[in-house]
Amino acid sequence: MPGLQRILVVSTTASEGELARVRDELGRDPVVITAPTGDAERVARALDVGPQVEVLLAPTGSPDADRGHRLDDLVRRYAVHDRFKDVVVVADSVTSALLLQTLAPGQVSAGGAVTTVGLARGDRPVAVRRAVASGLVLGVAAGVAQPLAPILTLPGLVALVGLVLLLVPRWRHLGQELLLATAVAAAVVIAIVAGSARFPDGW
Repeated sequence: MPGLQRILVVSTTASEGELARVRDELGRDPVVITAPTGDAERVARALDVGPQVEVLLAPTGSPDADRGHRLDDLVRRYAVHDRFKDVVVVADSVTSALLLQTLAPGQVSAGGAVTTVGLARGDRPVAVRRAVASGLVLGVAAGVAQPLAPILTLPGLVALVGLVLLLVPRWRHLGQELLLATAVAAAVVIAIVAGSARFPDGW
């Protein structure tokens, strides 16, 4: 799901086959929150992850009128903490259904004990400091290599890689970082060339 953060709502009635599919599809270091019940603990063990236990996910015979909204707020807090991790919510069937009504009211359930919801998210932020530092190093390296190769060859290759990465949604932030580093490197190269022209050999 490009541009979407996956929220997997898993009922404690999920079969071993369903849990195996979830385990195989999960991204790296998923966030798993569970009800404080033995069934939820069984699901977490089957997913082979360490869960965060949340009392709010516990089954209740008399839910409050705003329970759905409180469940929605709970899950979104975990999602916002790291927008690039999968979030798995494990609860009983009634709690799972109530959560889905508020988390994704327009989504039709595909059936089964596992429902995947996509929450919109922005692109990964660019590491500006790292890009600037890399650009400085790249610019100096290009300036030093000037007698051996065309001065803009190295920054040009980095820019080309950055443009290619822009086409891959998962790596777009790295492409933007490389292009920023290239711009900084170009400025450094221009400064080196200008300095060489102002102070020719012999100074």
